[in-house]
Order: sequence, then structure tokens, then C-alpha cells
Amino acid sequence: MKQRVVVTGMGVVAANGHGLEAFEDALRQGRSGIRFHERLAELGFTCQVGGIPQGIDALSARYFSEASRMAMNSCMTYAAIAGIDCWRDAGFEVPASGDARVDWDTGAVIGVGVGGVDTLGDLVVPRVNEGKVRRIGSTSVEQTMASSVSACLAGFLGLGGQVTTNSSACTTGTEALVNACFSIQEGRARRVLAGGAEGCSPYVWAGFDAMRVLARGFNERPTQASRPMSATASGFVPSSGAGIVMLEALDSALERGARIHAEVLGGAVNCGGQRNGGSITAPNSQGVIRCIKNALERSGVRPEEVDLINGHLTATMADPLEVANWIAALACRPQELPLINSTKSLVGHALGAAGGIEIVASVLQLCRGFVHGSINCEDLHPDLEPVRARVVQETRASDARILAKASFGFGDVNGCLILRKWEG
Repeated sequence: MKQRVVVTGMGVVAANGHGLEAFEDALRQGRSGIRFHERLAELGFTCQVGGIPQGIDALSARYFSEASRMAMNSCMTYAAIAGIDCWRDAGFEVPASGDARVDWDTGAVIGVGVGGVDTLGDLVVPRVNEGKVRRIGSTSVEQTMASSVSACLAGFLGLGGQVTTNSSACTTGTEALVNACFSIQEGRARRVLAGGAEGCSPYVWAGFDAMRVLARGFNERPTQASRPMSATASGFVPSSGAGIVMLEALDSALERGARIHAEVLGGAVNCGGQRNGGSITAPNSQGVIRCIKNALERSGVRPEEVDLINGHLTATMADPLEVANWIAALACRPQELPLINSTKSLVGHALGAAGGIEIVASVLQLCRGFVHGSINCEDLHPDLEPVRARVVQETRASDARILAKASFGFGDVNGCLILRKWEG
């Protein structure tokens, strides 16, 4: 019998707030975390704005010893802070240093899009090229291996289940949640910490700037730069951070009297095969539509039952196509589309962390009865005029019960998760 899956904990490190309360307040107030960054200007980036979590050095000193901090880059730090916050939110205590106990019932799937590139660029490559290999340091391997985000968190918490890292470009965070959901539904785990993280580094963002897919023309107006669904969108705003969610079997949550934020009904992941218009950088609409439909079918949800969509919606030319794919997948008329919003309008595009951060935003909206506005799309793209009434531009109260969250990434990969408001 398939296990029911619920959300019992959440943690978030985002450009516009650390922690659930600060993040929720930023969502409700429409407060952007996008800022001008002098370093990007010095390096000659066309896009000189980005979403970087603030105050992390002081924050990490409250979480980790000096020795631990020296062995962690920004990606690992974001993941560990969000993961520990999630652990505590789920009702667990962080093990003390020297605690030998292992939690065999909890695993982790923490994804990353690019990972330890900052360590490679700032430390490994320069010292290797200078012939100073012995000065790289003993922690360079753990900082550059892709699985460092999940391995680091497992060490802090003593996790004994499967601990792994996935990487599927911008679909990474959502895919991690879908895979964790499958693991619990099939009885392979009782609890899984799942989500995504991405570090802040010009080495991560440079390739996108070279592709001319980052926001242009808003360096002096950073909070206006991230413009999903806007006619004047000029590309996505690069961002960083982490969003981690505790997924748990319902019987486990009830047994320990855990607070339940929401229920995960199911999900789906697939690839469009880079056919029929799909490529390494563009989606095959057939794949997107099939992914959404499969997620609904596996969740036992009819298309007309979906109340809210938290879209991928990055502020590129793909936004109108994404909305058209939602309409096709839900077999509805434009005016019947569920309400739709984009968290990226407030935090930018956090790549491998995007799905995790946006799923935290999605659960907050369901369990706390609101829909946050998508800012900077007053000049809606002409192709989206038929759905103007369905695009949420100002935060409003909501009694939504079913939310669909999707992410679509380079490689023509797709992920969709279906969440339901917990009503006991």
C-alpha cells in the first residue's frame, strides 16, 4: 500500500530573507532580494544584479564551529543552514558534537546545479596553475565534490538513510522532492530531507551572462530586474541560496505528534528528449505537458481541482510558452487557468536551489492562506493578455487546497510536484 507523504519541516536561505518568518513576510510584502553587486561590474558582466543571501558570515558563525566553516563553501553553507533549520522546524534537536547516534530512518536528497565552482575558481585552479598543489588544502575535495551539500548536512545531523545529491539543471530542487516522495511512498524511507542549494559565485553566473540570457538594462534598478511574464523581461536574474523540506511518511509524523505543513500527493519527472522543438536550452512542449499530466494522474488529482500554480517562469522568452503548456496540460480555457505566480520575481533564479526555495514558498502559501504577488509584470507580455486575470500581481488571501509546482531545466528536463493543504 502506498504511503502518504507530508511536509513536517522547512528551512530556507533566500536573497530576500533567511528563515520561514522573514521569507514569508518578504513574499507577502512583495519585497525583492535583488541587489546591485559591484563585483559583477568590476568583472565586466552585462548583468550586474543578483540575488545573494545577506549576512551569511555572521549567521554561519551561530551554526558552525570555526573549523567547520573553514571546510565549507557558500553552497555547502546555504544547504547546511537551511537543512538544520528544517530539522528543527520538524521537531528534532541537532546532535551535540561527539554524539555517536545515527538516525537510520532519515535520509537526504539535496541537489545542486553547479556546486563548488567558487572553490575551484578561487582556490584549486589558481594554485594548480602556479605549481602550488600542496597549498590547496585538505578540504578542497569535500568542497568541490557535487555531493558535498548532502554529505555535509548528513554529518551535522547523523543521517543514516540514503544520502545523495541529484543534478538536473534548473529542475534539480523539484526533482529532489519528487524522488524523495517516491522513496517514502514506496516504503524505502520514513523521512527524507530534500531540496536544492546553489552557491554565489561569478564563476557560476558567467556562462549565462555570455549566453545573453541574464537580465539587461536594469543595473541601476535592481529590484525591477526580475520580470517574469513581463513584456519588458530581458532575461533572468542569477540568484543563490537553499530551500530544504522534510518529507515524512504520514504514520511516522502522526506517531511522533509532528506539526504537518502540507501533504505531497505525488509528482513526476521526465525529459522531452530534445526533440520537436526541444534542445539543450529549450523545452519540448510535449514533454512539459506529459510531465504535468503524469504528476496529476499519480496524485489522483483532476485538472480542474488545481487552485494555484507556482510556475518556473524565469523572465525569458519561454514564459508565454510555459503558460500555454499549462493551459494545454490542464485542458482549460485561458480564463479558466488556475491562479499563477512566480517566486523568481522576488528572489531571482537560484538555478539548482530554485525548486527547493519555491517549494518552501508554495507550502507557506497553502498552509498560511495567501498567494504572493508576482512583481514587475504590470506590462504583461502580449501573448499572456488572455490570462491577465489569472496572474497574481498583488498578494491576496487564499483558500487554495491544491497547488502544482513545476520546474523546467536545461537538457529539456521537467519536474512537477502536487501539494495539498493539510486539513487533518
